[in-house]
Amino acid sequence: MSFSQIAFILLLVLSAYFAVKQFSFIIRNIRLGKDYKVTGNVMTRWKNVILIALGQKKMFKRVIPAVMHCFIYVAFLFTQIEFIEIIIDGLFGVHRFFAPYLGVLYSVIIGTIELLSVLAFIGTVVFLIRRNIIKVPRLHKPEMKGWPTMDANIILGLEILLLIGIFTMNGADTMLQRIDPAHYPSIGFLPISGIMGPLFLDGFGKDMLVFLERTGWWLHFLVVLGFLYYIPRSKHLHIFFAFPNVYFAPLESRGEMENMPAVMNEVKSMMGLIPEAEMAPMDADLPEFGAQDVFDLNWKTILDAYTCTECGRCTSVCPANVTGKKLSPRKVLMDIRDRVEEVGRNIDSGSPKYLSDADASAGVKLTADNYDDGKSLFDYITREEIHACTTCNACVEACPVMINPLKPILDLRRYEILTESAGPSDWVPMFTSIENSGAVWQIPDERVKWAKEFSEEV
Repeated sequence: MSFSQIAFILLLVLSAYFAVKQFSFIIRNIRLGKDYKVTGNVMTRWKNVILIALGQKKMFKRVIPAVMHCFIYVAFLFTQIEFIEIIIDGLFGVHRFFAPYLGVLYSVIIGTIELLSVLAFIGTVVFLIRRNIIKVPRLHKPEMKGWPTMDANIILGLEILLLIGIFTMNGADTMLQRIDPAHYPSIGFLPISGIMGPLFLDGFGKDMLVFLERTGWWLHFLVVLGFLYYIPRSKHLHIFFAFPNVYFAPLESRGEMENMPAVMNEVKSMMGLIPEAEMAPMDADLPEFGAQDVFDLNWKTILDAYTCTECGRCTSVCPANVTGKKLSPRKVLMDIRDRVEEVGRNIDSGSPKYLSDADASAGVKLTADNYDDGKSLFDYITREEIHACTTCNACVEACPVMINPLKPILDLRRYEILTESAGPSDWVPMFTSIENSGAVWQIPDERVKWAKEFSEEV
């Protein structure tokens, strides 16, 4: 086994190890959330996966970015064929393993990858221009300053490096097929490398061509490994999580709000619809409503946060944000992700400073059940933000991967209003009126009085 093969195997194993470790951390973090009941027709869910996650149906509501994204997305899928061949070649020390078995079909596949790679290059350049020169407004909101913008540019830069690796490898290989057909058998004409290779590499000696071919080969391999290591730390995690997120997305109407059993049972007991024997005892602890921290969200909401592409479509259609209010649905999801990442790292640290004094003194092991750092989601998401939401569902409709930013906003508001008995001062008269008369507006009579009078007249 050559040194090159040993180095290849070591890099592959290390990359797989770190990738599994990072994805395990993320999956554990998602499971910090409460249970989420998956209901609805399974076939409808798979249809959504095919049309929305795989087919990117909702992306095409904005044609230009959708087409550019499609170029990159399709090229990414097809490029994995060549990457699989690179893995086989690297493990067994062979060159273009699939070529003898596929014949003409091989050149068709590689040629298609090259054409798609050119389109992907165009899409990448367009996205770089949109982000850094044109500065599309939704990509330059306050929450996108610093790391989020750098993250997007890093990924686009890696995509360009990947394309350079592909064309350097194929271009040099095309020339080597002419010089040394015994070691580099012909794979047929390639639409890009077949033209660009002779144009730029004509006159290069064999040693230089071999160096360029190996450089392109290793660059392709290393960039993909870089993606594998980097993506769990990036917004591009949606490449993997968009599929399960779309599958588990609720199938109910967007206007349907989640029922709260504790409130429903209380109303039923007031109306005499629950037998006295089944009613909760008077001295029972009051339940907590809504969500104060990530532990109170369901795991699907945390999956939403990890799936967020930070494209800003939700924020760009939010009427509150458009009118200058602080609310940004994208920021809410980014804040949830940041908070759950912080909680996950702290739990993994095992530090007793995240335990109560009693547990720390007793030497209790730190877990999600006894974790307490004195912080909550309200340290990330301000109350002004959640008060600004109009619950119009525009953000839910706009998301290309069926994320529901409204759900955590409602959960936070429910906690503030029902558990803390707090909220904006101008909302209090409305709550009082609803409690006393069943009407939003303060009126002297019960809301249903007119119906009783009408029935008496009839």
